[in-house]
Amino acid sequence: MNGERHTDGADEVFERQLRELLVRDADIVRPAPAPYPAIRRQGLAERRRRMTAVGAALVALTVVPVGAYAWAGGNGDRSADTAAPMTSASAPAGPIAAEPSSGPARPASDAQLLDGITFAQAAAGLKDCLKAERVGSAIRTPVEAEDLRIILAAKATGDSNAPGDGFHVVAVKDGSRGFRLICTIKDGKSEGINVSTGDSASPEAGPVVPDPNAAKLYMQSVIDKGKWKLPFRWAAIGYVDASVTRVTVTYGDSTVDPAVLDHGWYVAYGTLDKQVELAPHVMGYDAAGKRVYDSDTDTTYDRALP
Repeated sequence: MNGERHTDGADEVFERQLRELLVRDADIVRPAPAPYPAIRRQGLAERRRRMTAVGAALVALTVVPVGAYAWAGGNGDRSADTAAPMTSASAPAGPIAAEPSSGPARPASDAQLLDGITFAQAAAGLKDCLKAERVGSAIRTPVEAEDLRIILAAKATGDSNAPGDGFHVVAVKDGSRGFRLICTIKDGKSEGINVSTGDSASPEAGPVVPDPNAAKLYMQSVIDKGKWKLPFRWAAIGYVDASVTRVTVTYGDSTVDPAVLDHGWYVAYGTLDKQVELAPHVMGYDAAGKRVYDSDTDTTYDRALP
């Protein structure tokens, strides 16, 4: 009996120490929302197209927060969705950073720096994110800001899953199709990162590939369905073949035509004044004007939002 009590006491000490370690680690590492949309999308692709998807979003902890982004398949009537044309928004609070002497490459156009966010602010946020989230260690490949190109900086609207407004910085690595990261900056500090490495599309994929891990740019938490914070800054990104010369993106009743093409990526953005039920509708065209991609016929692309 004494031996049993001694064992129980040792177990209690071990459990207490383990809880303390977990709490301490949780204070150090801040995970980005778990990329459930990417996991489900990649599963669909494996079943339907027999391909291997390697563009997985990395997160610091394997903890799925309540209300993590999800996807649902199916079709719907787009006429039920409404949106407003893009409107300006106030710049993020805090001092304006000085123009960096070295760092990431600029986007194709300063029009991709939205909501009053300067390139200096976006570059500084990206650098802080890379350092704070230890991206190089996580993917076992050194990643410096100088290796990346910023293709979008836009307001990030907080929701029940990730409270508090801030801004997103989207950066890609030139010459590495599919390497993309989304940093979220709030109150001047990194609040999480979403990373895709490699090519998330097989050789059988079409000439336009909507980013399967970037739903956070155009939707809020499923917990907030029916009560999104509005107006809502949205963006849609993906990569394109060199043969594609024009991409259009429709979200709600607003169409971006053409989307920006920036070093193999398309970037579209706008502002919603009403929650929608369908994901962005993406179409791509070649130099002759022929439509070569339609997300409505892409079996790996879910039209409906959860």
